[in-house]
Amino acid sequence: MASASRSFFCRLFALAFLAIFSASCSSVSVGTGGQISKVKYYHLAPGNPVSTIDPAVQFERDYHLFGAVTRAEVTDRFGHYYTIFWKVNDRTQPVTVRFEYRQANTGLDAKVLEEEISDVRRSNRSKFQVSGSEYNTSGRVTAWKVTILRGKEELASQQSYLWN
Repeated sequence: MASASRSFFCRLFALAFLAIFSASCSSVSVGTGGQISKVKYYHLAPGNPVSTIDPAVQFERDYHLFGAVTRAEVTDRFGHYYTIFWKVNDRTQPVTVRFEYRQANTGLDAKVLEEEISDVRRSNRSKFQVSGSEYNTSGRVTAWKVTILRGKEELASQQSYLWN
C-alpha cells in the first residue's frame, strides 16, 4: 500500500514539474495589448558557407544572396536578418514596430530601426536587417529588443538574453 501511494505521489509530482517547466519555457512574449510570437534570426556570415546536407540551410543563404552578382554586392548582403511575427488585439489603429540593437564595435550604444504599420492584420510580420557598411564597420549584433508601440503605449516586447 505504501509503495502504491509513493508511486502515485511521484507521478503527480513529475506531472506538476513537467507542467511548470513547459510553461516557463514558452517563448511567446505577451503584453497588455498584443504578443510577439516568434523572432526568426539569420546571420549571413562572411567566409565559406556552412557545409551541410540539409537543403534548408543552403536555401536560406541563397535566399539572402539572390540577385547579388559582383563581390561588392555579396559583401553588402553580409549581416543579420530578423523576422518578427506578432499580433495585436486592437487592429483599428496603426502601430510602430521598434527594433533596437547593439553591435560589437559600438559598446552599449543602441541603434534603432522602426517600421510604421497602418494596415494591421490578424497576423503580422516585420523584417529588419543590419547589413552592408553598418555591419562591416560596427560588427555583429550582440543584443536586441523588439517593441510594439501604439503612440507611447507599449503593447508587447521581447528581447535577447544579453539585452539590459
